[in-house]
This record gives sequence, structure tokens and C-alpha cells, in this order.
Amino acid sequence: MQQSEFLRISIIVPCRNEVRHIRALLDSVFHQELGGMNVEVLISDGMSEDGTRLVLREFEEKFKNLRVLDNPDKIVSAGMNRAIGEAKGEIIIRMDAHSVYARNYVRSCVEVLTETNADNVGGPALTRAEGYIAQAIAHAYHTPFASGGAKFHDPRYEGPVDTVPYGCWRKSTLERLGLFDEKLVRSQDDELNVRIISSGGTVWQSPRIISWYRPRASLPALLWQYFQYGFWKVAVLHKHRRLASWRNVVPGVSFLAGIALLACAAGAGLHGSAPRRNEFLAVWFALAGLYLIASFVSAFLVARREGWIFFPFLPVVFATYHFSYAIGFLLGFLYRPGTWDRPTPMRKALTAITR
Repeated sequence: MQQSEFLRISIIVPCRNEVRHIRALLDSVFHQELGGMNVEVLISDGMSEDGTRLVLREFEEKFKNLRVLDNPDKIVSAGMNRAIGEAKGEIIIRMDAHSVYARNYVRSCVEVLTETNADNVGGPALTRAEGYIAQAIAHAYHTPFASGGAKFHDPRYEGPVDTVPYGCWRKSTLERLGLFDEKLVRSQDDELNVRIISSGGTVWQSPRIISWYRPRASLPALLWQYFQYGFWKVAVLHKHRRLASWRNVVPGVSFLAGIALLACAAGAGLHGSAPRRNEFLAVWFALAGLYLIASFVSAFLVARREGWIFFPFLPVVFATYHFSYAIGFLLGFLYRPGTWDRPTPMRKALTAITR
């Protein structure tokens, strides 16, 4: 019998208003091939109002190792901390309501955590999508052009990374680190991984750990999601005064450079300096042209592999990823979300639609 079969495992799931996805998630959880492992499931529900709670009660009556906890703060970080505090397991595995999991997901997490002695382990970000728009969003998600070359988008990579989807930790590691930062509506997992790496620990990705994320199915939903990602990334940068990766700032810096060039061109025109105006505009058009070339080349490579039907729409998806993140990132510097200790209107707005 393997050592992992003697371990107690706690699966934690933060959720809010996930009636469209929660049943598939729970079916995936309760069909895990666990062997002799002692597993409990803790769902931290952010006071759902869409019927999610009815589904949770149904599963809670059927499975005695499932407990549903209230998360009145309605944000992911608070929900996870509540579940971790209630967890009895030596190992904590986080799952997400927008994903489904391979039958050996839990066992693989435990095995990789034990073998590598890493502080956090996870698998690559794989996707499953239904419908044309969702599939286009998923295909773009896996390109270096959209992701900035993040290793967790590479399904074959195994080794140290700066972050992984979801996570699997020893409970003692989370307690030593101080759990998740409840001031963060988004990026709380990235921020925890920054603390792990800063303290000399390791975040490890293994392709043996398999799950499939369901991407957003519309451009407005994608825009809002990545606006929040960009906005709350600033809180992480402000807290730690360091970059986890340069890819976090490239969209915002590029967008700001474009605005600055146009402003300089306008200023030069107002002062009657046509040559200087033309210089600024030439640089702007060169940068914009490079972006369009990169976008269409990436779209071509994806469409050649996945189907030419996606080619005309992919540049729009790329732009949604990049510009929504960039705008959120720049606004984050104006509002400095990491310093908010009270519920401002902006914080309430961002919190209200957090999944």
C-alpha cells in the first residue's frame, strides 16, 4: 500500500452563483479514483442566489464527506481561508467550479507533492469549450501571443513555474505562509505563489495533474474577467514590490506607450511642428503594425491547426485579452487596490461579479 493512502486529504472549492457548472464539478469530484485515501470535500459558497445552493444540498445529502460552508464575504480568498480553517486534512487540494478533473487528479496531486517535496503543485491549464466563441477564446488562451509564454499554458512542461492553476499544498505550508490575502478579489493564488517563491519554496507543474477549464463563452465576459486580472495584479505588485514575470506588465506598458505617442503627436500638431508630429505618428503606426502582424500570424498558426473558421475572429479575441488586461492594469495604479481597507464603490463593483 502506498504512503498516500494513509494521508487525509481536504478538497476545497470556493464558489458563488455557479448553477451552470457546479453539478459537473461535483460529479467530477465524487468520481475520483481515491484508493484508500481519506478525503473530505469543503464547498465554501459565497451566498449563491441562482440555485447553486439547492444543488449543493442535494449532493450534501448524498455524500457524507461533503460539507457546505457559508462565505458571507463573497470573494474567493475569504472562501478558501474559511475552508482551510475547517479542513481536517494534512493536504489541501483546491478545485474550481469552472473546471472538471481527470479521475486520477487528486491522487496525482498527492503523488507529485510527495515526490517533488514542492510547496505547491498543479497541472497545466487545459481547456474544454463548447460553441464557436468559447472555442476561439480557448484556442487563443493557449497561444504564446495571448499568454505571454506562461509555462502553465504548455501542456507538456514539467518543472518549476511562477504559478499553477488551483494548487495542492500541505496544510502546514499554508498556515506558515498566512493563508490567502483576503484583500485581493483576484490574483490571490498568484500572490500566494509569490510568497512561496520569495521564501525559497518551489511551485511545481506536472502534466500528470490533469484538469480542464471552461473558458468564458462571450467577449464581454472575457473582457470583464481580464480587466479584473489586470486590475488586481497591481495589488500584488504593490504588496511585494517585485515582478513575478515581465509578461504581467507588457500589455499595460504597451497600451500606455501607444497613448503617449498619440498625445505627443497631438501636442506637436497644436504647436505647429508637423515634422515632429509625423515622427510620433510614424512610431505609433509602426508599433500598431507590429501588433497586427503578430496577431494575424498567431491567428494563422491557430487556424491552420484548429480550423480556418476561427481565423477572422481570433484577432478580436487577442485584442480583448490584451486591451482589457491593460486597461485594468493601468486603472489599478490609479486606485492602488492593495491599499484599500474599506469597501469603496470600485471594490464593491469588482467583488460583486467575482466567481
